[in-house]
Amino acid sequence: MWRKSLQAGLIAAVLLQAAVPALSLVRPDGISAPLARTTATLNAHKIVQSAPLRPVSVEQAGEASQALRLKGGSWLASLKDALFPVAGWEMPKFFCMSFMMFFIIYIYTTVRDTKDTLVVSTCGAESITFLKVYGVLPAATAFMVYYSSISTIFSKQMLFYVTACPFLAFYVLFAFVLYPNRELIHPAMPAGLNERWQYPVSLLCHWSYSLFYIVSELWGSVGVSVLFWQFANDIIPVWQAKRFYPLFGQLANIAPICAGQTVAYFAGMSNDGDDAFGVALKYTTMLVTAAGACLLMLYKVINVLDAKDEELGRKNQDGSVTAKKTKPKKPKMGMVDSFKFLVQQKYLGFLCILVVCYGLSINLTEVIWKSLVKKQYTNKKDYQIFMGNYSSLVGAATFVIIFFGSNIVKHLGWTVGALTTPVLMGALAAPFFAFVLTTDTSKNKSVLAKAVWVGMWQNILSKAIKYALFDPTKEMAYIPLDAESKVKGKAAIDVLAARIGKSGGALVQQAIVIVFGNIINGAGCVAAVFFATIAVWIYGVIGLSRMFEAKIAEGKKKAAEEEAAK
Repeated sequence: MWRKSLQAGLIAAVLLQAAVPALSLVRPDGISAPLARTTATLNAHKIVQSAPLRPVSVEQAGEASQALRLKGGSWLASLKDALFPVAGWEMPKFFCMSFMMFFIIYIYTTVRDTKDTLVVSTCGAESITFLKVYGVLPAATAFMVYYSSISTIFSKQMLFYVTACPFLAFYVLFAFVLYPNRELIHPAMPAGLNERWQYPVSLLCHWSYSLFYIVSELWGSVGVSVLFWQFANDIIPVWQAKRFYPLFGQLANIAPICAGQTVAYFAGMSNDGDDAFGVALKYTTMLVTAAGACLLMLYKVINVLDAKDEELGRKNQDGSVTAKKTKPKKPKMGMVDSFKFLVQQKYLGFLCILVVCYGLSINLTEVIWKSLVKKQYTNKKDYQIFMGNYSSLVGAATFVIIFFGSNIVKHLGWTVGALTTPVLMGALAAPFFAFVLTTDTSKNKSVLAKAVWVGMWQNILSKAIKYALFDPTKEMAYIPLDAESKVKGKAAIDVLAARIGKSGGALVQQAIVIVFGNIINGAGCVAAVFFATIAVWIYGVIGLSRMFEAKIAEGKKKAAEEEAAK
């Protein structure tokens, strides 16, 4: 019964998302001015803020708005203005870009569910804490060095192919060569190994699974940030980005729903055992390869469309060529330089607290929850089906919360929006830890199922809230800063705070695993660290809020004085 309800809910979510582009069929020749006030703009703000985009003059933007204006004033036209502000001539590029992002996230969701199934069901959820620190982090650093070196050798278009193709080739190699021969290439686990050390040793023995996990984690960063957004910022001017970027995020949320259901479908159609997982792995890899081929073709098509827009003068509505302004490059700051800069800036120090605390809190709850999921779903097939449905729910919940949740900042202000994330994450985690700490989940299957269910929704809603509220409020906090603090501060936080947030939670859990033997036995310590992190997070929001409001007021006062002096 619950599976039928889940499928019905997911179908409704897909139809709701599909209704947005469908409205464009009413009259596909434009939009009106109110698009700038759509609620989704808050979510897009961080994207527009974080990457350089080509400037367009006010006159050109005005002409573009006039060219996009719908005739008439019906409520249907107004609804389209708010939900789908894309002109008819823009649709080919817009939908190609949307499908490009769709395929990137489809691939990531599919391989993410697969990597979790491989590592958690074989090595244990606790092994993730070791793999993130000693596998993913060094691999990400090595990749950026590699990418920087090849970027000076290849053209932009060739660089895209050279970056994407090795990932797709590895997934084919793993599904059709490495996994079928896993008994030959994986050494046996040492006998009599202490539980505290079995997790890192198991990762080494099952090295191909660890490698799959690392490559899939890299795809999550490389695919979205490097392959998509870097390309989008190169070909989409500011006046289009303000309309396109929110819709990219909304339409992309269909991908986790589709990917999760395909993973669950192929896992469910197979028989029990590892051989069944291998069959499902081959089917999903075929889909991943097909999605990758579509991604490469779309990239070629979009470049052709962009060249046509340049030729027809569509980038600038009057057909002129706008000179590109030289913008300050984001400085590459090392760990020591980043720490020194953040210490000197109290405002940025508070912002750093927010970023670190989110990374810590989400990692602390996710690993202990996956450990419980492994207990409930002991074989790869059941675990994969569960993770596929979980990914679909994440996509559906993210869409709903982004669509409605962005109004919190608009109507209640920055402080309420920024406080909502830690408060809700803490409130959602409380019943989850209560189940784990007050009951024996290893003996009572009913309690275990309830703990898994509560933890699932805690993780789903926490990630959705992050996209809807945490990211926009974090990026809004950079707005009142001066140019130097804005550029250097973002670079410092990207280097220092992001690394501490992602690796800090893993290191804390490693220590707990070594002391207690497994993450469940140390759940009390995990809960204590989690709620302490939430308390520090709230303190950081309150401190930053005072300075943020003061800077906003100071900026308004200065603008009024300049206006009066004219």
